[in-house]
Amino acid sequence: MDKPNIVVIGSSNTDMIIKMDKIPAPGETVLGGEFTIAAGGKGANQAVAAARAGGHVSFVACVGDDMFGEQALKGFTKDSINTEYVFKDKQQPSGCALIFVDKDGENSIAVASGANARLTPKHIDLAKDKIISSEILIMQLETPLDTAKYTAQLAADNGIPVILDPAPAQPLDENMLKHISILTPNESEAELLTGIPVEDEESADKAASYLLAKGIDTVLITMGFRGTFIATEKIREMITGFKVTAVDSTAAGDVFNGALAVSLSEKMPLLDAVRFANAAAALSVTKLGAQPSAPQRKEIEEFLKRNP
Repeated sequence: MDKPNIVVIGSSNTDMIIKMDKIPAPGETVLGGEFTIAAGGKGANQAVAAARAGGHVSFVACVGDDMFGEQALKGFTKDSINTEYVFKDKQQPSGCALIFVDKDGENSIAVASGANARLTPKHIDLAKDKIISSEILIMQLETPLDTAKYTAQLAADNGIPVILDPAPAQPLDENMLKHISILTPNESEAELLTGIPVEDEESADKAASYLLAKGIDTVLITMGFRGTFIATEKIREMITGFKVTAVDSTAAGDVFNGALAVSLSEKMPLLDAVRFANAAAALSVTKLGAQPSAPQRKEIEEFLKRNP
């Protein structure tokens, strides 16, 4: 089978991670942490996850003309990601994230956008031919919202399905939402978009129904180890998650989206595609770091065999 062509539009960051017993409260200093530097950024994480899950990935992004940008490009090349549309910006440094991870794998993240904030519709136009010849497009919200809106319109006009991970959470207008094929919020993002607190399957159904009414074809509300609630015009179903020992949940959502894009591009039925993505996400939380945690296709398939 030929690898599906997937385009990811989004951010690239260098993650500076401190793993410690507890995340510091305001004004508190916590000693004894372990420091790690890893490649990250929601867009880059999703691109790497999709490539390792079996996709032929092109990444559209801005990095700084600096050491971190060079390291990011080397990493993408190692994962066979097309970097033709990763643009170097000479005015801003590469994006950077400072991440605290506690003993249970929960995290707290602060991001300096840097060059990510310089990704414009002009960059999207340069990648237009690649975008409109892809099987699926993935976006998040760590780059300018106007650029995401422009890209969603371009993809919709050319019949390209769009997966939007609405993170970091922010309000989105109906004109943008109607161009989204698949929306993948977590519980808090779904609440921000709908005003409905998502705490269980019933409330997830209500929030998903609200979003479907905005013109979205499919809503997938990711709910951690509980799994993913699927909502379409004809389907309402919770796909149970996998219980694993969590080390770092930083990139779980990104890995889910990257693997989902691959499975859907391979024409897996929706429920099977979501289970595949759940498995990839579960594997990712067992390792420290964003991109280092994204599993290879063989790992995902073996995990699914062990967990039928």
